Amino acid sequence: MGKSSKDKRDLYYRKAKEEGWRARSAFKLLQLDSQFHLLQGLNRVVDLCAAPGSWSQVLSQRVQNEDAKIVAVDLQPMSPIDGVVTLQADITHPKTLSRILDIFGGEPADFVCSDGAPDVTGLHDLDEYIQAQLILSALELATALLRPGGSFVAKIFRGRDIDLMYSQLGLLFEKVTCAKPRSSRGTSLEAFIVCQGYTPRPGWKPQLGKPLQVGDTIESQGQDLEERMVAPFIACGDLSAYDSDATYSNKKAKTSLDPVQSPTAPPYKKAVDMRRKGLLRK
Repeated sequence: MGKSSKDKRDLYYRKAKEEGWRARSAFKLLQLDSQFHLLQGLNRVVDLCAAPGSWSQVLSQRVQNEDAKIVAVDLQPMSPIDGVVTLQADITHPKTLSRILDIFGGEPADFVCSDGAPDVTGLHDLDEYIQAQLILSALELATALLRPGGSFVAKIFRGRDIDLMYSQLGLLFEKVTCAKPRSSRGTSLEAFIVCQGYTPRPGWKPQLGKPLQVGDTIESQGQDLEERMVAPFIACGDLSAYDSDATYSNKKAKTSLDPVQSPTAPPYKKAVDMRRKGLLRK
């Protein structure tokens, strides 16, 4: 499908280009913030799985504190963003935690978010499992970074056993909500888990490099590890917002718009370099 037809089909895709966002996912964080007021009064923020950087762009504009520090982490390289420290690192590696804490001067974070997702295979059970593992990796780092009372937001795929994840997160946060921004396509299983009021378990010290282990503390308090829960489901964005599944005509758009930020490490980069050197025919 060509550029122009996609521009017309997905209004958020085009609006992201028009407003200077690197990806349409920026609207998802903006709508989550309008519902939950997540970005108020923050001093230290971490954006995990941040590339290409649309959520970091939102954070850099919405976090108004002049002394605030924002760290974006991803395995892929990211083009710089004003007011954001970018780290090309693995969120599961213990050194990543120490690098972030060094930037924060040893102080804990107020807010950790992750819009990361695996390359989907179309096998829903497999995709949901891999996404759940990615969330747990992000949560493992978040629990080692967050201050008590802090917030954590991550992308989820709503599947058959999602209530078990709600229960696990409910052991660490006062309030857990499943949110669906209006800019997220209704036909997609994608949603966002919004966890507010981080409450570390008494006597438990989170560590990277080993699975989350809060079971001993929970069992000692006589709680049922198999208890399930249903998180409240909230649609973010009022009815006047654009519908991501609807088609809108755009009479003003006679030409397609180029990406706000070109890919920093595309899979075809090697071929482009070879062509420049005359090693590859057109």
